[in-house]
Amino acid sequence: MTDWRIYRGAGLPHDGVQRLPGPPPWRDFAAVGPDADSSDPSATDPSAARRLGVQRRLVENHHPRPAEVDAVNAALYLRRPLLVTGNPGTGKSTLAQAVAHELGLGRVLRWPIVSRTALQDGLYRYDAIGRLQDVQLERAQGGTPTALPAASSIGSYVRLGPLGTALLPSQQPRVLLVDELDKSDLDLPNDLLNALEEGEFAIPELERIADREPVVDVLTDDGRKVPVHGGRVRCTTFPFIVLTSNGERDFPAALLRRCIQLELEPPGEEQLTAMVEAHLGSTAATEGRDLIERFLGREPGEIIAADQLLNALYLTQHAPRAERVTRERIADMLMRPLDRPR
Repeated sequence: MTDWRIYRGAGLPHDGVQRLPGPPPWRDFAAVGPDADSSDPSATDPSAARRLGVQRRLVENHHPRPAEVDAVNAALYLRRPLLVTGNPGTGKSTLAQAVAHELGLGRVLRWPIVSRTALQDGLYRYDAIGRLQDVQLERAQGGTPTALPAASSIGSYVRLGPLGTALLPSQQPRVLLVDELDKSDLDLPNDLLNALEEGEFAIPELERIADREPVVDVLTDDGRKVPVHGGRVRCTTFPFIVLTSNGERDFPAALLRRCIQLELEPPGEEQLTAMVEAHLGSTAATEGRDLIERFLGREPGEIIAADQLLNALYLTQHAPRAERVTRERIADMLMRPLDRPR
């Protein structure tokens, strides 16, 4: 079969899906398995593997600009969050993965922000309803609890969020990605201030029983059981926190003064070539030179994300026998500027 198309639009059932090639590396959700090298954080973290590329030399090849390196080091030295602003697809989220990969800081904790997100979502959740249901089930099965389950079991109903997990005591900083903070409501940036400044927070449900149960094991965002002492989580090493923003809103001065600020520019030729090689190999970077030059030659102010280029390169790789006009149509579809009116 020389036709690259799987779906033909003819309405006749067929088994062409069997010819579907493997997914692009950044969309391969089965690439990380139980036999992955546990010494390489990006090999056991599906998100890191997809963002950093299948080629393990990506971080060395990314050639970050000096301003990016300086900002990351400033945030590490000063124990301050790094506020990264830039257009979609400039590598804001990937920066957190790259730092964790290079410094061996383990899996990145990710807190995606939407308009309904509250500080509580990032710190911890207490499942009071689930706890009450378990009590009722125990009674229905013939148990005779006189009250809620014993204090020692309350930890089964408390789960720390990404921010809460990042603030746990540790020898090395955890990496936390707070993604698209500009999507939050007006209160969240201000609500974050105390936790970011003090590096601690209270869990009232555990504080109330601290005299009877001073240490309670709770579940973390990444699925571990950890002890919480006296109902408070207090960091010993401030986490490396990356706050990303697409620049859709302004943040209060109180937050800005507590952050190291970095404006990410779109990737240049060197960074872009390294990105393509990391995900698709050097052959794709050579054969797709026309698309790379098209990306670099876009109109000033025109927004095209780097992953749009990767999508176009991957798909045109799998349509080598298609007519040139078809390949150009695919590239036009996939590399449409994000700010162009529909």
